[in-house]
Amino acid sequence: MKKGFDNEKYLATQSRCIRERIDKFGDKLYLEFGGKLFDDYHASRVLPGFEPDSKLQLLMQLSEHAEIVIVISAVDIEKNKIRGDLGITYDTDVLRLIDSFEERGLFVGSVVITKYSGQTSADLFKQRLIKLGIKVYTLYMIPGYPNNVSHIVSDEGFGKNDYIETSRPLVVITAPGPGSGKMATCLSQLYQEHRRGIRAGYAKFETFPIWNIPLKHPINLAYEAATADLNDVNMIDPFHLEAYGFTTVNYNRDVEIFPVLKAMFEKIYGESPYQSPTDMGVNMAGNCICDDALCQEASRQEIIRRYFNALNGLLTGRNQEEEVYKIELIMNQAGVTATDRKVVPAARRVAELTGAPAAAIELPDGRIITGKTSDLLGAASAVLLNALKELAGIDHEKNIIAPESLEPIQRLKTAYLGSRNPRLHTDEVLIALSISAATHEDAALAMKQLPKLAECQAHTSVMLSPVDIKKLKQLGIQFTMEAKYENNKNYH
Repeated sequence: MKKGFDNEKYLATQSRCIRERIDKFGDKLYLEFGGKLFDDYHASRVLPGFEPDSKLQLLMQLSEHAEIVIVISAVDIEKNKIRGDLGITYDTDVLRLIDSFEERGLFVGSVVITKYSGQTSADLFKQRLIKLGIKVYTLYMIPGYPNNVSHIVSDEGFGKNDYIETSRPLVVITAPGPGSGKMATCLSQLYQEHRRGIRAGYAKFETFPIWNIPLKHPINLAYEAATADLNDVNMIDPFHLEAYGFTTVNYNRDVEIFPVLKAMFEKIYGESPYQSPTDMGVNMAGNCICDDALCQEASRQEIIRRYFNALNGLLTGRNQEEEVYKIELIMNQAGVTATDRKVVPAARRVAELTGAPAAAIELPDGRIITGKTSDLLGAASAVLLNALKELAGIDHEKNIIAPESLEPIQRLKTAYLGSRNPRLHTDEVLIALSISAATHEDAALAMKQLPKLAECQAHTSVMLSPVDIKKLKQLGIQFTMEAKYENNKNYH
C-alpha cells in the first residue's frame, strides 16, 4: 500500500507534544482522548500509512506515567446504545476496552458513569463492575449544564460529583463513543483537584478535524461525513484567529462551548490557560502527512463510502434523511459522485446485464473483478472466489472448491436448518475452500491469497446479509452496498 502518512514521525512528535503538555501543568494532566484508541480505521482509511492502533502505541510509550479512565453515559446505558462498527452495546464495549488495555500492560484506574439521574440499568451495570473488582465513580446530571457556570463550578455542581481517585500524572479519559461526557469528567476533576490543592490541567487529543490544513481539505470533509449524524461542522476557530492572527480549523461544538470552558477555567484557576479551542489540542497528525494528493483521494473515497452507509441506514431505519442530505452536500464540496468509486459502476453494470444481484472488487493493482448471483453462490461469495482466482493466477473457468463439499452444505441449510436459500454465503464458501485446500493444490493456493484482500474496495448491487457483512469486515475489505434489498419482503 502506498503511504501518504508517516506513522513513525507521528508517534515521535505526538508523544513529545503530550509530554510537553504534562510538564506545562505540573502535578497532573487530564487528557481527553477523542475517537477510537486502538481501532481507528477511519484515520487509517483517510491517512494511508496511519496504523489503526497508533493512539494505543502512543499510550504504551507513556504507560509508566499514564492511567486510563473509561467514561460511559448512563443515558447510553439506558438506551442500549450500539457501537456501529462492532455491533455491541456501549456497556459491553467498556468491558472489552478494559480487557484490551490490560492485555497490553496499560493501567485502567476506573470507570466513570456520567449523566446519572437514577437510571436502573446504570445501577445494575455499576454493580456488575464492582463485582468484577473495578472501581466505579458517578457524575450526576447538573441543572443548567453547560451554561450556568456559577452553579456548575460550585459545591452544588461539580462538587456533588464523586472525586475520581487517580495515581499517575497523565490521566487519559476515553469512552466507547461520542457524547459520553469525557469533557465534563475532565472539568469536574479540575474543580475537585483544585479544591484539594492539586495543580491539574486539561488538554484534548482528537485526530479530526486536523487543525493546520485547509477547512475544506478532503480529510476534514471526510470527518464531517463521518460525524454527519452528530451534526458536527468544521469551521475556522474565531478565538484563535483573534488571539494569534492566523487561521486554524476546529469544529462547531468546541467553538460553541469554548466561552463557557474559558469561564470555567477562570473560575477554577483564576485565569484561563487557553485562548482558543485549538490551544487545547495536542494533535500533530497534520505535520506527518507526506503525500497530500494520496490522502486527498483516500478521503474522497471515504466520503463516498459514508454516503452509501448513510443510504443503507436510511433504508434500515437507523438514519435520518438529514444525514444523507448533509453527506450529499459534502460530496459536492469534495467534487465527487458515487460513480467516482470504480467498483460502483462495475457492479451496477453486471447487475443490469444479468438481472440479478452482482458485486465488484478492486484489487491492489487496480484490476476490477466482478461476481454474479447463481444457483450456487450469492454475489459476494462469487466475487470473493473470482478475486482469489485472479490473485492466484488460476483460470476462472476452473473449480477451486470440490463439488462434493458443496452439496452437503446446501442440504444442511435447506433440509435441516430451515433456510429457503440454498446459495452459499461467504462464510460457507470459505469453509468449503479450506476443506478443499487440504487435498487440492489450486484451493490451497487460493487460500493463501486471502491476506491480499485487506483494504481492497468492493461494492454490491444489493444489501448484504449480516453474515456476509461480518465476513467482509473480517477480511479487511472496504465495501459499500446499494440501499436496495434483493427481494420485496417487509422483513429482512
